[in-house]
Amino acid sequence: MRVALCYNKKPESSSQSEEGSEDDSDPPPGGVFPEAYAEMDDDHTVEAIKNALSRFHEVQLVEADEKAYLKFLHNRPDIVFNIAEGFNGPYREAFIPSILEFLQIPYTGSDPLTLSICLDKALTKQLLTYHGVPTPEFTSVASIQGIQGAVSSWTHYPCIVKPVHEGSSIGVWRSSIVEDPEQLSTQLRSVIIKYKQPALVERLLLGREFTVGVLGNGAKAEILPVVEICFNNLPKDAKPIYSYEAKWIWDTPKNPLNLFKCPAPMDEGLYENVRSVALKAYRALRCRDWARIDIRLDEEDHPNILEVNPLPGVLPNPEDNSCMPKAARAAGLEYEDLILTVLRIACERYGIKTETLEDEKPFLKKWF
Repeated sequence: MRVALCYNKKPESSSQSEEGSEDDSDPPPGGVFPEAYAEMDDDHTVEAIKNALSRFHEVQLVEADEKAYLKFLHNRPDIVFNIAEGFNGPYREAFIPSILEFLQIPYTGSDPLTLSICLDKALTKQLLTYHGVPTPEFTSVASIQGIQGAVSSWTHYPCIVKPVHEGSSIGVWRSSIVEDPEQLSTQLRSVIIKYKQPALVERLLLGREFTVGVLGNGAKAEILPVVEICFNNLPKDAKPIYSYEAKWIWDTPKNPLNLFKCPAPMDEGLYENVRSVALKAYRALRCRDWARIDIRLDEEDHPNILEVNPLPGVLPNPEDNSCMPKAARAAGLEYEDLILTVLRIACERYGIKTETLEDEKPFLKKWF
């Protein structure tokens, strides 16, 4: 089968450990904030996914740039393995899927609407609330002019302030947690100016935090072993959140932090609650094939959805602490098996049959 791998690659000058500063209130010249490339993939990740797909398929690399449309138009692969994050604007993750919908080319992962909704934290939480899926109390502030009104009406402290249209912990720093109206006003102004987008204010839950990988579609969707993020192992001056510092600066392959437990230790009741909430969110947002869902417990140990990422990161090295591959390994799926499983799930959704699918390692029945 002819498979195109579509991706966005980090610029060679980008260094994850040096990017960004929580003290920067203004974007650098050109308007691109330093950590903007955090979601994009490096050469090593692209090569690892290509190698996985190449076990059974002919693979073509397609960078998600202005030439991508013509490459798809002329080459017309059987299916596209999509990991393209896009660049510029709140709909960037939908660019490639929209092209593929127009050209009627199958692809892995969620459709343009779901990708756009899930990249809008406020809209995601509105839809989850409508469907009865628990999520922390929140509000959003679209402009500097709206800060005063938002601050005067907000009553849930401590709280956390995030850019609405970012992922990969972009814009989430130690200073993102605020304790009073004055700090809230300052942080809202900082986010709106620096990231040139609305800010989300969310009540900070103080319970345990988990990230849950999901594979499959509809009634067949199932969670992978749950990953717990252990804040006790962060540096002493850190706040109990998976911030940009924790994800990209303090935790490195050379000096990994012991931040994760997988499978997370929990009793059967809590596990079923976490599983239920994750799958309800996955289905309510019409995610397809795979996603990673962040969950935090409230004061009564009830799971609440923080964010839904239908385009999860898949760094190949275990030392990178990439949660989706970590959860897959706990279920018995090595990295290449995870990639091929996602492709198989997408092929089944489209009704694509190939002679190689039966040769791929089947997903363990315990988990799927």
